[in-house]
Amino acid sequence: MRILTLLALLAFPFFVHGAERSRPPNIVFLLADDLGWTDLGCQGSRYYETPAIDKLAAQGMRFTNYYHCQNCAPTRAALMTGQYPPRTGIYTVGTLERGSAEHRKMNVPVNVTQLPRERKTIADVLKAARYTTALFGKWHLGQGMGGYHPAQRGFDQAIVSMGRHFDFTTSPKVTYPEGTYLADFLTDHAVDFLEKNKDRPFFLYVPHFGVHTPLQAKKELIAKYQKKKAVGGHKNPVYAAMIESVDQSVGRILAKLDELKLSDNTVVIFASDNGGVGGYVGISARNITDNAPLRGGKGMLYEGGVRVPFLVRWPGVIKPGTTCDEPAIHVDLFPTLMELGRAKAPPKQVLDGESLVPLFRDPRAKLKRDALYVHFPGYLEGGGPGQWRTTPVGSIRKGDYKLLEFFEDGRLELYNLKDDPGEKSNLAEKMPARTRELQTQLAAWRKNLKAAMPTPK
Repeated sequence: MRILTLLALLAFPFFVHGAERSRPPNIVFLLADDLGWTDLGCQGSRYYETPAIDKLAAQGMRFTNYYHCQNCAPTRAALMTGQYPPRTGIYTVGTLERGSAEHRKMNVPVNVTQLPRERKTIADVLKAARYTTALFGKWHLGQGMGGYHPAQRGFDQAIVSMGRHFDFTTSPKVTYPEGTYLADFLTDHAVDFLEKNKDRPFFLYVPHFGVHTPLQAKKELIAKYQKKKAVGGHKNPVYAAMIESVDQSVGRILAKLDELKLSDNTVVIFASDNGGVGGYVGISARNITDNAPLRGGKGMLYEGGVRVPFLVRWPGVIKPGTTCDEPAIHVDLFPTLMELGRAKAPPKQVLDGESLVPLFRDPRAKLKRDALYVHFPGYLEGGGPGQWRTTPVGSIRKGDYKLLEFFEDGRLELYNLKDDPGEKSNLAEKMPARTRELQTQLAAWRKNLKAAMPTPK
């Protein structure tokens, strides 16, 4: 009997501080929508209250240089496929022809709005590795059932909803009591999924619609924050109440894992899909929150638009209360979860990222790649005619340096993010050699991925 047990363990090795587990860890991925860099207590806010998420950070690891795309859909496509946007063609929500045509100086490529069906998702890969998979929340990669709904993209269970926080619609249609708040509805289904699948490996993905506009929250929570004094650019009581509802959701899911005695063998990840809606200077866009000390916000390639909170808890592997400064990005999630689930890479699908598991084990470890990339060949409007959150642009981060290349006029901006996280001092003219080096590397990356480019009118 002992020999058979030993053989079974050797067949499925999974080392955690010298111990072996015969079953891969469960995976819970919680994604907020439009939550900014400082919109959590553990990220510096003294106005918003996020005790459950702060506790998650204290029990795990907080990444300080983790990046997503400038807005929703491209981040979600990268997370699901492990591929940079030029490979899927998903660069934004809807069209790249945003704002008034008379103010756009370039012709832009056609944007893909549905995740190509030949791409395998991380849910496909984990399901093949015998995980039970579920999604409750926002998808935004093809809402219809014609092969694009998450129920047809590797998720055993999938309920999609976005657009409203009260009186919302779902796909497929699910009834709920009048007055139900969407974050609570999604959480109800998430904890029910945990209860029903506690005895098998599972991948639970909860992409909240909160804290995306419209600003809608529960009255009692709004009243709570109306009594609080603003702290810096954090001052909107409705937005604060929405954040607390997301935090309550995280708390309920973590409590259910504890109740079911699953926490010790479950990796929990929390992040936001892009930067917060705020930090806009010189345009009349609405500042709902503030990403300071980072520059800019959602829709920009400045740090406030693309650097997001990323928290990971893995008991027995990640040392509680640690931080990791190694730069990481959305395409890393796919290989990370693939390694956690002992899953096989999909054939013929290039993966652009690296597994973050070595960083979970040692936050001082280094990844093999030398740069991170963003490519956005279109426009995102600001608040008024001719105002833009961004025009066509690309960026590269290599070490502490970040270069932005604006395609309309060829403008280059170079920043040392270690010394200047707020991107206030453009070093392009002072450091021409480094500027040329990064611009050349960025152009080579675009050529390698056959990235769609805008053209002059």
